[in-house]
Amino acid sequence: MSTKPIVVGIDGTPASDRALEWALDEAVVRGCPLHVVHAWTFEALSDWTETTEQRVRAASEALIEKAVQKASEQRQDLPEIVRRSLRGDAAETLERTSEGAAMLVVASHTGHRIRQIVLGSTSMHVVRHAHAPIVVIPVNDRELAETTR
Repeated sequence: MSTKPIVVGIDGTPASDRALEWALDEAVVRGCPLHVVHAWTFEALSDWTETTEQRVRAASEALIEKAVQKASEQRQDLPEIVRRSLRGDAAETLERTSEGAAMLVVASHTGHRIRQIVLGSTSMHVVRHAHAPIVVIPVNDRELAETTR
């Protein structure tokens, strides 16, 4: 039994769903809590939609709940699950939440090379800067084919 949590970052993609499933199983094996983290941003001056910060937070919380329910439905054993909807850049938020964690689990999102160069990569950032061991769940072949079309 460990009190240090496993932290998993999710974003609603199939790859992050697989990362959540892997992290759930690992938390059960280790007997530790699982912190499910979704990072979101809201900038009132740059988000020209009629969305409010509260709506963005609510959407984040709903995304977490949906992912946890989907990943949990076929499992008999579940760890203690802490849902964390956090405002901030995904890479920096996951880096921060890895402090004191047993491990950090993220999904790899292999998209177009230009996108990776311009926008950076959350998984690449946390591999370099996280404060805990990292597990990166790769995209599967079907997802890879869809992102390179």
